[in-house]
Amino acid sequence: MGALAATGLYNGLVNQQQAVDAQWAQVQNVYQRRADLVPNLVATVSGAANFEKTTLAEVTAARASVGRVQIGGNGAPDAAQLAEFEKAQGALSSALSRLLVVSERYPDLKATAGFRDLQAQLEGTENRIAVERGRFNDTARAYNSAIRRVPVVFFAAVLGFKEKAYFAAVPGAEKPPQVQFDFGGKAPANP
Repeated sequence: MGALAATGLYNGLVNQQQAVDAQWAQVQNVYQRRADLVPNLVATVSGAANFEKTTLAEVTAARASVGRVQIGGNGAPDAAQLAEFEKAQGALSSALSRLLVVSERYPDLKATAGFRDLQAQLEGTENRIAVERGRFNDTARAYNSAIRRVPVVFFAAVLGFKEKAYFAAVPGAEKPPQVQFDFGGKAPANP
């Protein structure tokens, strides 16, 4: 292989690696948007009612745990870092879901314009997160495929090009969530 062809392959890999890292930065951007919205949501809920303090405390604690997750370097995380990141984000998602259920129990809270606006922002953010995670996986797939193709596979690892991790569904995500509208009784146990 000629030097010009090798240079072209190398530069192509650098561009794809940078695309993965840039897409990871966008994923972090939308997660940060959510993290920025959570204190406003909690403050609105706290101001509108003085109830369900444990739910609010869980949301606050989950949001704090997201801030403690450290992703090394400036690039996309490895598989272990991504798993830790996803665990913290999943805890925050779970706490936010419980908070939104609380809002269903208290019509006065749900009726406040501030809460409605924040809830809409949060729902929009969750959609953005899903879109950006999908884009990250697409970009990582293109990069991972490129470093495994001949002739690149023969020198990619030597030059430090390593496979990127993917976002994956959490265990049990294939099961539809259970919806319950009777808030007067006990919630049924999850199967």
